[in-house]
Amino acid sequence: QGQPVESGGGLVQPGGSLRLSCVVSGSAFSIYSVGWYRQSPGKQREERELVARIYYSSDSTIYAESVKGRFTISRDNAKNTVYLQMNSLKPEDTAVFYCNENGWNYDYWGQGTQVTVSS
Repeated sequence: QGQPVESGGGLVQPGGSLRLSCVVSGSAFSIYSVGWYRQSPGKQREERELVARIYYSSDSTIYAESVKGRFTISRDNAKNTVYLQMNSLKPEDTAVFYCNENGWNYDYWGQGTQVTVSS
């Protein structure tokens, strides 16, 4: 097992869409949940905001109020990947997005992927 790997970030105009991917290191049996967090410009690591989380045993999901109705978290076990579909992006969504792989006996963070929403 190792670090999850994020991809899919980039520059997008307001109102646009992006899909982030997180290739997780563990199997579906070893993972409790996977969450997407974001760290906005000027914020410290301790101020990372939970954006969305998916729980593997129940497939239930939770979202930050600020992204409800715009973002969707999903997973593809065959590809060991968790996705974050982001629609109707706003400038305030600009941040580094991190994947958190929360196993039954471990907790891993990815290196992050930059998302910039600007015209």
